[in-house]
Amino acid sequence: MQLKRFDTINVVPFIDIMLVLLVIVLTTATFVSLGMIPVDLGEAKASNPMNVKKDLVITITKEGAFFFNDKAVENTFVEKELLSYDTQSPVFINCDKQASFEPFVTLLNLLKQHHYSHLEVITKR
Repeated sequence: MQLKRFDTINVVPFIDIMLVLLVIVLTTATFVSLGMIPVDLGEAKASNPMNVKKDLVITITKEGAFFFNDKAVENTFVEKELLSYDTQSPVFINCDKQASFEPFVTLLNLLKQHHYSHLEVITKR
């Protein structure tokens, strides 16, 4: 018994598989780069604005200056600026190791006083 020799290779199934894989890769790459799948939302006249939780990064420099998300805030207006954020927003505290302990304690006191509960301190590993 002699085997039949193949003169050509049928590449159509291979191309079909590659096109399906390409669609999957492009779809997931869009999702990964944007963090969400883009959709065009419909409009409604009776809609309420969505309350989006924003992360708040509070930085204390070694001089004791406060920054809220890279925006400089004078020490006397820290509480006012803090109250402009939702109490359910995650708060990340970024404090210079050379800073005095007093601004850090003041900030923690304000956060506790106004019931901010999602707190994290940023550190180096």
